[in-house]
Amino acid sequence: MMRQFELVDKVSGYLSNLDENLLNQAYVFTVKKHGDQKRASGDPYFSHPVEVAGILTELKLDEPTIVTGLLHDTLEDTDATYEELQRLFGEEVAQLVDGVTKLSKLELTADQNKQAENFRKLLVATANDIRVLIVKLADRLHNMRTLHYIQDPKRKQRIAQETLEIYAPLAGRMGIQSFREELEDLSFKMLKPQGYSLISDKLVALKAERSDMLDSIAYDLKNLLTEEGVEAAVEGREKSPFSIWRKMENKSISLEQLSDIFGFRVIVNGEVDCYRALGAVHRKWQFVPGRFKDYISVPKTNNYRSLHTTIIGPNRQRVEIQIRTSEMHTIAQNGVAAHWLYKDSDDERRKVFEDIKPFKWLQELVDQLKIANTAEEFLEDTKMELFHDQVFCFTPKGRIIALPKGATPLDFAYAVHTEVGNSCAGARVNGNITPIRTVLRNGDEVEIIRAEG
Repeated sequence: MMRQFELVDKVSGYLSNLDENLLNQAYVFTVKKHGDQKRASGDPYFSHPVEVAGILTELKLDEPTIVTGLLHDTLEDTDATYEELQRLFGEEVAQLVDGVTKLSKLELTADQNKQAENFRKLLVATANDIRVLIVKLADRLHNMRTLHYIQDPKRKQRIAQETLEIYAPLAGRMGIQSFREELEDLSFKMLKPQGYSLISDKLVALKAERSDMLDSIAYDLKNLLTEEGVEAAVEGREKSPFSIWRKMENKSISLEQLSDIFGFRVIVNGEVDCYRALGAVHRKWQFVPGRFKDYISVPKTNNYRSLHTTIIGPNRQRVEIQIRTSEMHTIAQNGVAAHWLYKDSDDERRKVFEDIKPFKWLQELVDQLKIANTAEEFLEDTKMELFHDQVFCFTPKGRIIALPKGATPLDFAYAVHTEVGNSCAGARVNGNITPIRTVLRNGDEVEIIRAEG
């Protein structure tokens, strides 16, 4: 657990105007309020908010957000009051803690109306101040890191499923890739432990097998950029176990058949250098047609900017190369949390969190909240926007099954259980007999017809 002076030192390392007294006061307050409360691990409960604050410092967030991380459970789990937080830490922090508390009461449920209402509440809280969701994501990340201490298997499964279906995609939409990848992998490890272990082991073996090839490309890449006069840092990168598993499932191929498991990231000083580096790479290696993407000219909805290209390296191995500036890289990893770092004044930095307009996807969802007539309509318009690359279908008993976009009733059957998939003879979708290769849509109710015997 991060100690008090360590937290202060870490925040003061990137915040020149840190109010150390406020941060120290919040640390002492959370320790005192949580008192003798214990976590499932047996650790003092206050270790959790301290760790959450530590996670938030990794994103180099502002002081009110760090203080909120320390206090985020005090309204829900102690005798602290809103007025007390307001008096001691100010209105801004009190509102943030209150917003996180409201989010903490939401959970995944098979009841469609309740689920729609949960998303309404989530969006209302998030739309008021994006930092509420950032703190909640940090809270969920630490809870996932310690999930193995929970004894109830069903509860662990529910939390992991909820994380995979709600919080990891939200982290991705906000551009906080470091959170998204870890949340996905921790959920994957809990939900499919054998699959996680198999892919992790194969990844280690494959990396060793291809190490000479990767070292050769890295060496050539560095020399190439030096000759071009482009100052750059070259980093190796690899896909996460969950992203590998998802791609294997979607394409029905083995891990060895994936072409972009390993790659390189080139970090340069300016935008012009990005294109100079790209030109040098394309002159040196044959590149794969159709795999070039210019996210600098056309950024993603979460403000991700980078150049992507895939080259054909030694032994005809395909290797992806991403090229971006250091600022683009920080934003690519930390998303919305990084934007305020590049503002000159405290007022400009604060405005980053007050203004959600750059996050078009979130504004659109809030607009949908205002015009939706029914809970079902809101669920369709809202949840499905968050998870644009997935479809959510229901069993006749109301259980939610999350599937990749383009999934069929046969995929649905295997998602329910391998035995159900193996014995699938047909399906009813929304009460109608449907071919098992039919593409499912969001909200479909699917009943699998199993072969007898």
